[in-house]
Amino acid sequence: MSIELDETRPKWRQVADILRARIADGTYPPGSRVPSVVTLTAEFGIAAVTAQKTMRALREEGLIRTETGMGSYVTGRPPRASSD
Repeated sequence: MSIELDETRPKWRQVADILRARIADGTYPPGSRVPSVVTLTAEFGIAAVTAQKTMRALREEGLIRTETGMGSYVTGRPPRASSD
């Protein structure tokens, strides 16, 4: 079963938002492994290239690091929105 995504926004952004939220709420704490590209394709019903783009975005944000042959791991949490 896959999670239903909104057709009006890029799927990779939606999946990145979901993973970012899971990192922020501690579902994936620092040092833990995040789902693989294969797992993301199954969970969200997306293409592998879309899952790869999602992971690349999270790496560029510094939220995860990928070790070849080992997987991707949480390096930090997204900054909290300020309540000014």
